[in-house]
Amino acid sequence: MLKKREDTTVGKAIPNHNHSLLNKIGSRLGATMDRRAFLKRSGIGVGAGAVAGSLPFGMVRKAEAKAEGGTAGGKIEIKRTICSHCSVGCATDAVVQNGVWVRQNPVFDSPINLGAHCAKGAALREHGHGEHRLKYPMKLVDGKYQKITWDEALDGITKKMLALREENGPDSLFFIGSSKHSNEQAYLLRKWVSLWGTNNCDHQARICHSTTVAGVANTWGYGAMTNSYNDMQNTKCALYIGSNAAEAHPVSMLHMLHAKETGAKMIVVDPRFTRTAARADEYVRIRSGSDIPFLFGMLYHIFKNGWEDKKYINDRVYGMDQIKAEVMANWTPDKVEEACGVGEAQLYKVTEMMAKSKPSTIVWCMGQTQHTIGNAIVRASCILQLALGNVGISGGGTNIFRGHCNVQGATDVGPNPDSLPGYYGVAEGSWKHWCRVWGLDYEYVKSRYAEGMSTKGGMTVSRWVDGVLENPELIDQKAGNLRGLFFWGHAPNSQTRGLDMKKAMDKLDLLVVVDPYPTAAAAMAAMPGDPAGLNPNREVYLLPSTTQFESSGSITASNRSIQWREQVIEPLYDSRNDHMIMYQLAEKLGYAAELTKNLTMVKGKGGMMQPEIESILREINKGTWTIGYTGQSPERLKLHMKNMHTFNVRTLKAEGGPCDGEYFGLPWPCYGTPEMKHPGSPNLYQTDKHVMDGGGNFRANFGVEKDGVSLLAEDGSHSLGAEITTGYPEFTADMLKQLGWWDDLTEAEKTEAEGKNWKTDLSGGIQRVVMKHGCHPFGNAKARAVVWNFPDPIPKHREPLYSTKPDLVAKYPTHDDKAAFWRLPTLYKSVQEKNADIGKSFPLIMTSGRLVEYEGGGEETRSNPWLAELQQTMFVELSPRAANDRGIKHGDQVRVTTPTGAKIEVQALVTRRVGDDTVFLPFHFSGHWEGKDMISSYPEGSAPIVRGESVNTATTYGYDVVTMMQETKTTVCQIEKLA
Repeated sequence: MLKKREDTTVGKAIPNHNHSLLNKIGSRLGATMDRRAFLKRSGIGVGAGAVAGSLPFGMVRKAEAKAEGGTAGGKIEIKRTICSHCSVGCATDAVVQNGVWVRQNPVFDSPINLGAHCAKGAALREHGHGEHRLKYPMKLVDGKYQKITWDEALDGITKKMLALREENGPDSLFFIGSSKHSNEQAYLLRKWVSLWGTNNCDHQARICHSTTVAGVANTWGYGAMTNSYNDMQNTKCALYIGSNAAEAHPVSMLHMLHAKETGAKMIVVDPRFTRTAARADEYVRIRSGSDIPFLFGMLYHIFKNGWEDKKYINDRVYGMDQIKAEVMANWTPDKVEEACGVGEAQLYKVTEMMAKSKPSTIVWCMGQTQHTIGNAIVRASCILQLALGNVGISGGGTNIFRGHCNVQGATDVGPNPDSLPGYYGVAEGSWKHWCRVWGLDYEYVKSRYAEGMSTKGGMTVSRWVDGVLENPELIDQKAGNLRGLFFWGHAPNSQTRGLDMKKAMDKLDLLVVVDPYPTAAAAMAAMPGDPAGLNPNREVYLLPSTTQFESSGSITASNRSIQWREQVIEPLYDSRNDHMIMYQLAEKLGYAAELTKNLTMVKGKGGMMQPEIESILREINKGTWTIGYTGQSPERLKLHMKNMHTFNVRTLKAEGGPCDGEYFGLPWPCYGTPEMKHPGSPNLYQTDKHVMDGGGNFRANFGVEKDGVSLLAEDGSHSLGAEITTGYPEFTADMLKQLGWWDDLTEAEKTEAEGKNWKTDLSGGIQRVVMKHGCHPFGNAKARAVVWNFPDPIPKHREPLYSTKPDLVAKYPTHDDKAAFWRLPTLYKSVQEKNADIGKSFPLIMTSGRLVEYEGGGEETRSNPWLAELQQTMFVELSPRAANDRGIKHGDQVRVTTPTGAKIEVQALVTRRVGDDTVFLPFHFSGHWEGKDMISSYPEGSAPIVRGESVNTATTYGYDVVTMMQETKTTVCQIEKLA
């Protein structure tokens, strides 16, 4: 049973959620269950070879290196790689002996992780050598997975794909990519899907930070973290709102703790007293989903006390006067307290801390983004920082911590349904640009699509379920319903509405899971469902891809720094690299030559051909001018990885050495060609630096005026050294001619640049000349506090679709229903009105989040014995009052029910970490389904060690009104003790 500990932070006995019956210390002190007993209980056979020496369990082959030349030991190599979990970007040196990964060392020279690791990072080696991996291709036959060959799998999959294409067109398939892919693999998948002929593709970013990308990009130009983890050492005050960094991004806390050592204040705003809150100078508990009232309440005190930066607002911000009018009229302290539960005194206190301890920064994660109004919450956070003049300065900015190891890079260049790599939209001009990069005829690529569909954004990963189940007459695509689906490195249990997902899986004609681990998708597909809903023609395939340690490539950390992974080991079992699988599928689908036209082909596993990773990055460099992925050549990135010790840990700038003056990882935008040696941009929009030292200003991406008001920066507001000292639009070839800068181009550059702009000139000449004159290629404009192209131009609080506060629903109703939104009808007001009194039956707000021990959907980490030992049970946190009112004691088994009809069974963790109206469940679990263990539905030997209910089996309907972000933070539930 769970044990209690005394939490000295709050002085009350609360349960320890890290409640393993065997923890690392206990095993050494003779706990009641030792490590061997735990593993035995979990179904792992522990042989002498598995426990020999200090090596982890689960070797594919024995770890003793073969003798070389008749001597023991053999060749030892050090391979530098990057952790494959969260987005901090921690570096690891893998020690490889005769091809066997035998141990790992943290990289103390890394300016990002400074030699530190969290539990997940310290256990990386096991992910490469894990016993629970998918070992060979499999097909579901009569409810059981059977081993097949790669040829059988590739033939069967492509034959089915082509049949579906013939019957319903290319849009009848949906492709879910991965934020675990390298930049090169993510990019190649978007190209692969484009040549198949659909925009029905997406990846994890949709359900973690799509509202961030949309909200931030539409405020000031780029949808990314503005500063860096390291730069937080320079802050004087940090506001964490909807971010539990201590568990979700543990190593990032190093930099905040360094800031605290020099006097920085830390504020944590969250419905739950988290491990991050335990480090705060001030903890503020708010009602989940009420971030806008809280943030606008802060703005009320800022405007009332004259704490706003008036010159900054005048020079660099559009629409702040409208924000001020809204705030002062509608978000007085009494209304704020009613909506979010925070009293005036505490709100004034934290506002004063932020306003008078500058530079101050704000950190947010999925606590802000995963709401039906996530885009508006994000913009409210941006507006707060604009009012204080905190954007574009060191120690300030909006530090948005992304989730998976390459969710930033996969968003930048990967399979997004509404954009091509680099956020080029799916308009005709964007297609023509990328066809030039690919060396392909535009008409050929267009012909791969159904008529008129190449320029129409696709469905989203959050809604593929409805793409299968919805009335086809209401779906805005010629193909009607989705009939085939690829899970390519994506965990289905990280998505909401699990019951509906199971129905959709059963109805598909084709389901393909490509992953090193089978994931919950494999078990859900094989698990018996409603026989009446099962498609008798359905085919399910599992393809074993490699881990990222069996491949090389670049990944982009949350701060936009790009790092290069060396390949640590050769592909194990019968796995193949993702880019090899893409190529082999393309061969059978008839477009392999087009996919790899400009790429170098090399031999991979078994002598089979695959695209060279470096050549894929060079193609990315050739085309991704919009966000500055053009300067980071493989050679420059590899040089940074070898010279980590030369970079300053506060500024990320190299001090001498071969990378002198460059910023670590060449954080994008790194403009121009690699030969131009742009150093990267550590802090976006920073005007006190020259553009060739990473400086910049706000992007002119929204025109030059609105309603007769200029959108360009005021006179005198410009980046250091700019020859144009006022606002200016994005640069084009014609602008260079008007400015007299055209002759700065070479003759070859003139030929390429003619008629182009800074985003489509493949020579890079326009960017080179503009930066030579100290200007920024994307112009110099004001940030938008008012975003007129969004449903709520001024962020507006709206109650969740399922709210326990009917009085607030009446005051702050949701949006109207939408037809054909991202190709599907989307419900808002009809759901909210139908459930106006839902709180009577489901009185608890159910929210979800992360644990330090596991990551994402958890199949990989829960299959790691070192991590599985630390957190063995799925649980729900509820307050003592909520527990006592229901007759529940700490450690009891309870049933959590929601309006979907789902009934999940978990263990009760009674704690004051949550308020009386809120319960918390982690989202990393799967393998149980409404009280039943799904172990028999996994391929034999691949079920994770720790299994439990997925909270998303029970989560409810709800999607952001701009991006289709799923609602996970404010659903509702009831809890009862199991007999």
